[in-house]
Amino acid sequence: MASDPHITIEKPQNGIAGLKHLRHDIVSGIVVSLVSLPLSSGIAIASGVPPIVGLISAIVAGFIFPFIGGAYMTIAGPAAGLAPAIMAVMISLGGAGDADHLGEGYHFLLVVIFIVGCLQVVLSLLKLARFAAIIPVTVVEGMLASIGLLIIVKQLPKFFGFTGKVHAHEFLEFVTSVPEYAQGMTTRVFAVALSSLVLLFVLGSFKKVRLLQVVPPQLVAVVFGVILGQFLNLGELGPGFMIKLPENPFHGIQSPDFGELLARSDLWQAAIVAVVMLTMIDGVESLATAMAIDRIDPFHRKSDANRVLLAMGVANVASSLVGGLTIIPGGVKSKANIAAGGRTLWANFTNAVCLVIYLLVGAAWINMIPLAVLASVLIYTGWKMCEPLVWRHVAHIGKEQVVIFSFTIAVTLLTDLLIGIAAGVLANFFLSALFCRHAIATAQSVGVKDLSLRRCLSDFFRNPVFKREYADHVYHMYVDKPLVCFNAMHLSEELDEIPSDVKSVQVHLEERVILVDHTAAENLMHAIKEYSHSNVPIEIVGLERLDCLSHYDACVRVATPVIQSA
Repeated sequence: MASDPHITIEKPQNGIAGLKHLRHDIVSGIVVSLVSLPLSSGIAIASGVPPIVGLISAIVAGFIFPFIGGAYMTIAGPAAGLAPAIMAVMISLGGAGDADHLGEGYHFLLVVIFIVGCLQVVLSLLKLARFAAIIPVTVVEGMLASIGLLIIVKQLPKFFGFTGKVHAHEFLEFVTSVPEYAQGMTTRVFAVALSSLVLLFVLGSFKKVRLLQVVPPQLVAVVFGVILGQFLNLGELGPGFMIKLPENPFHGIQSPDFGELLARSDLWQAAIVAVVMLTMIDGVESLATAMAIDRIDPFHRKSDANRVLLAMGVANVASSLVGGLTIIPGGVKSKANIAAGGRTLWANFTNAVCLVIYLLVGAAWINMIPLAVLASVLIYTGWKMCEPLVWRHVAHIGKEQVVIFSFTIAVTLLTDLLIGIAAGVLANFFLSALFCRHAIATAQSVGVKDLSLRRCLSDFFRNPVFKREYADHVYHMYVDKPLVCFNAMHLSEELDEIPSDVKSVQVHLEERVILVDHTAAENLMHAIKEYSHSNVPIEIVGLERLDCLSHYDACVRVATPVIQSA
């Protein structure tokens, strides 16, 4: 698709201008809806609420995102990455539910989501979305991997068809309870779940098959699971094994209980922690997803981070008011949108309309989906977030990244997501400081003056660009501070300020640049790739002066041979 003539002639836009591409977005939206139906239902169950809550969330997102914009190809809705956090919030606020009923903490969760949405709107209006770039790329990867592991273990009771009471809440508790789940399994349910999971892995191995790019393996597995479930008569086993939608899906919509939470001073601390955690995780994961989808957008468009945050905020406020979950751009559905030929955010609108139709006329068919099949889909989704390929990729970037990645996962699984992210950021800061300490000696040995560790660490949070020149259509940007994740926001803003009529760009790394960390290197490589689509070459002058810690293009680079890896 990237070689099609229309890509060089016109880049589809959102809003009214994007309606000219509606025929493409209708087709892709229909395909996305078939993925969104089981995935949103499963995410809701994984979050500790009935499936209808997830579907309502996806519908709200579809009706809001096209009108606000920000991204171009992302499909918004409830995300698997937030399911463990949402369940943890509900437990802290009184209790989570399951596929059949709402928990005691549900109405308080809606209040938290409402506040999170309001904060996101404020942060977007203050243009603070770029602060999410402070979180190192490897920490985000570690966060997602730990979420994947949490998703897997929390789906095991449904996967086995376990009919007893699940007492586990933490990761290790679920792991140690596996023998209990296996011993109390329902054989027919387990057979359907295992068969669906095997099919997912088999289909997932055929990555180059065009049909499976348009029709994702998750959809095929759900259809297969429904057929096998009917053949094995899972419906005869009683309640708790199949999806159960209310007869009138939109009747009795729940709303936030502001007054009750205000009166419960014993829950205020848990609510405040929940707001901070969901705001951080929501922002980091959604903006990371939007950037990832930008990189595979066949039209090479760039998302507006603050606009994406605004859309999320408005959608979260609206979702909370009608009983929905948090809303962010989702990777699986967004990739399905691209593969199906979607061009703008109107694919979200089509997805929402299709989901409404399914609920109004196809509830009986939806109720034929076994919960065990949704568990298999979520286990597969979790696996893709933490599979060995992810670890291998991190190891390829550098040994120090494996340390940060593994540390983030370990702390997250032993504590919670918020503490895990904070721990990962601190680990990255400590390693960057260590690199600078070694690099300062080398820099001073070649005549660079006035360098100290204290100054280096303070420079982590300052704009690294100290001078700009523009002459003869060549834009020169001069950098005299370490390039790290903590000043990545400044670097991104400087790159965005490059005039549109330039013919080439040169980024000059002065002698005081003794460190370029992985996150900053990723930003530079992404900028080089982005400008190359506009035939504007970017040259990084002085990068060769720094030693690479691995053979990866965006690896850590340090001005010292002492710690150079083999």
